[in-house]
Amino acid sequence: MAHVHHAHEHQAPNSYSKAFSIGIGLNIAFVAVEVFYGLMANSSALLADAGHNASDVLSLIFAWIATRLATIKPKGKYTYGLRKTTILVSILNAVLLFGAVFAIAWDAFEKFENPEPVAGKQIMIVATIGVVINTLTALLFMKGQKDDLNIKGAFLHMMADAGVSLGVVIAGLVISLTGILWIDPMMSFLIIIVIIWGTWQLFTDSLDLALDAVPKQVDVEKVHKYLLSLDGVENLHDLHIWAMSTTQIALTAHLIMPNGYDDDFLTRLQHDLKHKFNIGHTTFQIESEALGSGCENNC
Repeated sequence: MAHVHHAHEHQAPNSYSKAFSIGIGLNIAFVAVEVFYGLMANSSALLADAGHNASDVLSLIFAWIATRLATIKPKGKYTYGLRKTTILVSILNAVLLFGAVFAIAWDAFEKFENPEPVAGKQIMIVATIGVVINTLTALLFMKGQKDDLNIKGAFLHMMADAGVSLGVVIAGLVISLTGILWIDPMMSFLIIIVIIWGTWQLFTDSLDLALDAVPKQVDVEKVHKYLLSLDGVENLHDLHIWAMSTTQIALTAHLIMPNGYDDDFLTRLQHDLKHKFNIGHTTFQIESEALGSGCENNC
């Protein structure tokens, strides 16, 4: 019996420090503008969008910090390094977004009960600025979204924000044309629906990763069938797949190979798992015959 951990290299992720710093700076400035004019225009929708954007600023900051922490080499008791912080930050971001939803809903309910005049033109102008800023921020992460799930999340989040801001522009236009005041808090509730939809998925996905569930982009049955299809592999057990971070996936398995293996087998195995399933950290125990594993699942 041999325990084999196939060697592999952890390449440092592309640096997006400049993109994060520019995006954070632009959005902090815009949040300040939105809060100021939201209060001046007495707009629930504008304040709702400001709350949403403020939570996104925190999300960008936390994602930036987590991305940096994930590059720290393993040492001491943290034998995997601090890669898992990217998952913890995702959970924290979801909690912050839920808090923003509560604050937005509270303000919108008050506006429904006590409707007040709203400056539709000011709402349109400020929200249009938001469309531009969020779109520009998204473009900063557009290229990297293909390789990094964290960067992809930032890109999609900013594009969603641009869409929400566009909705606020439409609300301002309708209010200016019709004078119907309930449109403003109604738009707040539409924004809430958008936030909850994205936040719930973020929360459940992050919680799954924190509990070492198989990442949703990996089909465990396909991996299982692939391993069994390899020449020399008669059976396998103790197959485990989990996320080391939001960008790195690990796999361990016991392969039953009565006739043994060679280095070429391991090289092909590691290459295929990386390119077919994006699993880059693999550990295999090669056994000449099945041994009692004591497991009940994935055996």
